[in-house]
Amino acid sequence: MTATDSPMKLHVLSTGVMECDHTWLLLQAGNTITDRQHKDKPAAWGEAPTHAVLIETPEGRILWDTGVPRDWEKRWEPTGFQNFFPVQEDPAGPGYLDTALADLELTPEDIDILVLSHLHFDHAANAKMFENGKTRILAQADEIEGVKGIEGEFAGAHLVSDFSGLPLEPVHGDAEIVPGVSVISTPGHTWGTMSLRVDLPEDGTKIFTSDAVYLGASWGPPAIGAGIVWDSVGWLESVEKLRRIQEQTGAEMIFGHDAEQRKGLTLAPDGFYS
Repeated sequence: MTATDSPMKLHVLSTGVMECDHTWLLLQAGNTITDRQHKDKPAAWGEAPTHAVLIETPEGRILWDTGVPRDWEKRWEPTGFQNFFPVQEDPAGPGYLDTALADLELTPEDIDILVLSHLHFDHAANAKMFENGKTRILAQADEIEGVKGIEGEFAGAHLVSDFSGLPLEPVHGDAEIVPGVSVISTPGHTWGTMSLRVDLPEDGTKIFTSDAVYLGASWGPPAIGAGIVWDSVGWLESVEKLRRIQEQTGAEMIFGHDAEQRKGLTLAPDGFYS
């Protein structure tokens, strides 16, 4: 790995903002699920931002997730996702992964390790940008094994063309990537969904839940489920596992697609955490 000269830094990268019916993200009575007195209430449609995390460490640069693709409408056409999760096309708004890296004067070749929280279309979409013979690409072993059973172009939110042929290295359970950076096995959303833990010297521990927890409202307690969950019991066990770690460490939790939380985050290139 290529060592960096500076101490550990964490950059939150904007990688595209989707919109969707929030029932996909939150099955909450009175919010996304209505009663008969409110059966004509409009759908709870809103933003579902995506992000990646760049961690600069003395051991090298680690990237967590890749966001949505620029060609989302065409690429998602076989699945119909483009009608349920359209990406905002505001020229003045958040960009995509390539521009987020460029804002930091980086290219995919500058990334030593790419860690994919799971292989869904809004997290692994740009993984092939890192098929350069230099960047190691990691995913949970159960996720790699799970997608082998997909027949055809896609299954659920897994789009095979996003990750087919990539030299995916398996991670088994909870694992340290480098000192201060580790992954937490949090299945339920998919076979092998992972969360990211980063222990920063100054800003403390931060846990990026990916889709193990979509929103602050999902976190609870009690935890509230969602419309896209492969194993509901496994999902709940993973949320409670994260809650135990948060209670032990005092970690700040950063959820997978929370538009309100995003407003309070420091986003690259305007700043970083250290």
